[in-house]
Amino acid sequence: MARRDRLGKGLGALLGEYLEPETPASRASGELRLPVGAVVPNPFQPRRDFDASELTELGSSIRENGLLQPIVVRPAAGRPDRWELVAGERRWRAVSELGWTEIPAIVRAVDDRTLLVLALVENLQRSQLSAVEEALAFKQLMEEFDLTQKEVAEAVGRDRSTVANTLRLLQLPTQVRAMLDSGELSAGHARSLLGLSEGRTATALARTAIAEGWSVRALEAAVARRREGAKPAGRARSRGRSAEERRLEEVLQRTLDARVRVRARARGRGTIEIPFLNDEDFERLFERLTGKNAVDVL
Repeated sequence: MARRDRLGKGLGALLGEYLEPETPASRASGELRLPVGAVVPNPFQPRRDFDASELTELGSSIRENGLLQPIVVRPAAGRPDRWELVAGERRWRAVSELGWTEIPAIVRAVDDRTLLVLALVENLQRSQLSAVEEALAFKQLMEEFDLTQKEVAEAVGRDRSTVANTLRLLQLPTQVRAMLDSGELSAGHARSLLGLSEGRTATALARTAIAEGWSVRALEAAVARRREGAKPAGRARSRGRSAEERRLEEVLQRTLDARVRVRARARGRGTIEIPFLNDEDFERLFERLTGKNAVDVL
């Protein structure tokens, strides 16, 4: 079964497919009670911020109904009597705040790659990661485990184009990424700013878009105007661009998520220019245009 199908099956099914029991005790009982203080966070946890109000709400539910699902841990390498979280960090944090001294846990044997994938999938299922956190997690998978974008997509149950587009957000200026990370800016707004080469311009437009409540389309239009105004005079067109030409160009840019340029000439002739950033960006565009994988075609 392809990993793409696992995401929709729930984290419990995913854990069951990936993992094997670690100890005879866990095999026999299926569940242990560990000291809360002996559990340490997942070192590959992609989520950097945990909402305090959400943890308080979860804690209230646990106080009222008990902990309905145990956490999942693995033995911490080189740290006797310590356990690293595999799944359930919010539950662990919530019971810690409640003052519990023990917590129900299931022990599993998990390698680093699986630990990162599981943490990522758990958060993706609950929509708890910002677009920036997702991008950083995808990048970590690629760099630490030498995976391609396609392999990352298969591991986390996402389309390859989704992974590619999310990774492109890391090209944004730091301040724009902070706005995206905080939720002030949507991923659609942020992607439209990728068409600008000047970081200060992108940051200024992002701030204006937030302050004035611009739609994604309005921000795309502003980006297009800035790019048009930044072109050297020597490259100016011999004739003005029609509204239809600009509209078609905008549609192509949104469809391909790229800086498409339509250059119309006399007698209905012209060109469509689609720049790409690297090999993987080319493969993404090729797949978007043809519906085929470039590697499979070669």
